[in-house]
Amino acid sequence: MTPNKSIHKPPAHFSKSTKMWWRSVVSEYQLEPHHLRLLQAACEAWDRLQQSRELLLRDGLVVEGREGGMRPHPAVAIERDCRIGFSRLVRELDLDVEPPASSPRRPPALVSNRGRA
Repeated sequence: MTPNKSIHKPPAHFSKSTKMWWRSVVSEYQLEPHHLRLLQAACEAWDRLQQSRELLLRDGLVVEGREGGMRPHPAVAIERDCRIGFSRLVRELDLDVEPPASSPRRPPALVSNRGRA
């Protein structure tokens, strides 16, 4: 049985654009409770990705290391890991809607969770 979608509000800690994306996904797809957990993880990965990008824009791609040399900013790894996690979760959910903000590439569209009228 598909849960009542009207009760699935986005968690308060999501960014505004991610809350909008959550609402569009919940309204367009038939999601079971385990799908909602995956969707939440995807949304959190997206928001963390955006936070790391903001840090990189502010601080640059490299920072000074302890011994004077330059090393990659720690947010580079966070951004990469969140991008991979988000992509995998979207694929796992078979979503073919746009992510919270524009993304250069999406996985191919799969429609097994799409609601049918």
